[in-house]
Amino acid sequence: MMEKRIAIMGIVVEEPEIVERLNAILHEYSSIILGRMGIPVREYGLSLISVAICADNDRISALSGKLGRLRGVNAKVTYSNVSVQA
Repeated sequence: MMEKRIAIMGIVVEEPEIVERLNAILHEYSSIILGRMGIPVREYGLSLISVAICADNDRISALSGKLGRLRGVNAKVTYSNVSVQA
């Protein structure tokens, strides 16, 4: 059985033109996303996004890595101590 973890990913988007690509990647991983909240911070020209995730460590790392390679995007993951069996 594969162990899944509950995690939250914080994403800071500093380049508005990259949002379409970011959304495509999030859509690609939609099966592991529990919820998402975005906050545009117009006065500073950036967006803050939080994504709740339930997946194995490899899938979470793959998503974070893909997002982190986008220009103007910073993504960090915080894992809970809760794990679930798939």
